[in-house]
Amino acid sequence: MSRPTRSDASRSIRLIVQTGIWKPAGLSAALTIRTTFTPPNQPPPYADDVGDDGLVRHKYRGTDPNFSDNRALRAAMIEGLPLAYFVGVARGIYVPRYRVWLVEEDPARHEFAIAVDEGQRFLDLSSLATPQRAYLERLTSVRLHQPVFRARVLRAYGERCAICRLHEAQLLDAAHIVPDGQPKGDAVVPNGLALCKIHHAAYDVNLIGVRPNLVVEVVQRLLDDTDGPILRYGLQACRGFPLVSVPPASRPLAATCTSSLRVRRARRPRSRPTTP
Repeated sequence: MSRPTRSDASRSIRLIVQTGIWKPAGLSAALTIRTTFTPPNQPPPYADDVGDDGLVRHKYRGTDPNFSDNRALRAAMIEGLPLAYFVGVARGIYVPRYRVWLVEEDPARHEFAIAVDEGQRFLDLSSLATPQRAYLERLTSVRLHQPVFRARVLRAYGERCAICRLHEAQLLDAAHIVPDGQPKGDAVVPNGLALCKIHHAAYDVNLIGVRPNLVVEVVQRLLDDTDGPILRYGLQACRGFPLVSVPPASRPLAATCTSSLRVRRARRPRSRPTTP
């Protein structure tokens, strides 16, 4: 191998290509793969999805297993080489995941299975028990789906907390309107709220909620409490605030599901233990 020159070091290298599979010249194996961004309510150009075993699937380019890009993917799988995976969250904006590995090929479905974590690489996918399948699904969610969900929700809300307007991305989370794991609790923008970390925590334990008109409600016992400035200005003062920057696609779900799942509980006073 020739020694790199200064011109080589200064040359920019495009990691994401239009075809979605990139193999640098001179290599036999692919280096990067991509799942493109699809706007809401539009069909994706190809159906990268999660299989029954909990692993992400990446489709062939076309249907010919011997097409050059598909051979490059197969070479990376056989050699056990890691790839960088870019998942689109908006036009031209991607969440990167490195390292991922191709661990299985399904020629009938024209796809490869992707391990997004070391813990997914060496399991026998042909005989998975229920606990193993749940473990693979959990890893896929934590390593890939949650970061992608967060990036999409924060971008949809202009990187601001929908309650307090905090505009610092490092202090923001993507909260589920319908909780994760429940019917309709999908990790999609219409089921997301951008919240700062204190409001996310309060929302998840039903200390704050949202009315059908997208106005914030606070549990009565917090309103009655006395404490420092975080309670006074961070929680109590939010009562009656309208949510901000709610994307149009999220408004119907936020107005219906948020009110039924969160506000009713937020308004219910905590029961006190009875004295015998």
